[in-house]
Amino acid sequence: MKVIAFNGSPRPDGNTSRLIRQVFKPLAAAGIETELVQVGGHLIHGCTACFQCFKKRDGRCVLEGDSINEWIVKMREADGILLASPTYFADVTPELKALIDRAGFVAGANGNFLKRKLGAAVIAVRRGGAIHAFDTINHFFLIREMIVPGSCYWNMGIGREKGEVEKDEEGLRTMTVLGENMAWLLGRLQASGA
Repeated sequence: MKVIAFNGSPRPDGNTSRLIRQVFKPLAAAGIETELVQVGGHLIHGCTACFQCFKKRDGRCVLEGDSINEWIVKMREADGILLASPTYFADVTPELKALIDRAGFVAGANGNFLKRKLGAAVIAVRRGGAIHAFDTINHFFLIREMIVPGSCYWNMGIGREKGEVEKDEEGLRTMTVLGENMAWLLGRLQASGA
C-alpha cells in the first residue's frame, strides 16, 4: 500500500513539508510506503478546458512540458493521496490548483480512476484562510468520489516562518491522528479486498 503526498509549497522544506512528514510517521509505522512529490515552485500550466482528455481518454492531459502527467500516473498508482498547501490569500497555491484541475478532468475522463482512493488535505497557515484552502482540496476529493478520513481537528498547522509549525502541538497532533486514521482505513480496505 502506498500514500503519495503532493507538496504545493514552493519551499521544499517549509512548514507544509513538515506537516506532511508528521502524517507519514504513523503510515510508515504501519508498513505503508510513502512518497513526497514537490509540486510548488514548478512552472505548471493551468487547465485550459480544452476537453481533449475526454476525447482521447488515454489517461493523460494533452498539455505537455510540465510534470502533471507524471504526477497523474503517481495518483493513479497510489492507494491514498495527500494534497498539501500553504495558505496564500485564503486558498491553495496556483501550482496545486493546476494539479487539482488537470488531474480532476483526466480522472473524470478515464473511468474516474481516483474513485474510492483515500484523499486528505494538509494546510499550513499563518493565521486565517486555512478552512477555505482545506475546502478547495476536499471539493476535489469529493467530486472524484474519494474517501476522506478525518482527524481530531481540521488538518492544519499554524506557523509563518520555516519550522514554526513544529511549535504547534495541536497541529502536529492533528497530523499524527490523520496518519493513524489513514493507516487504519487503508488496512480495513485491504482486508476487505476493496
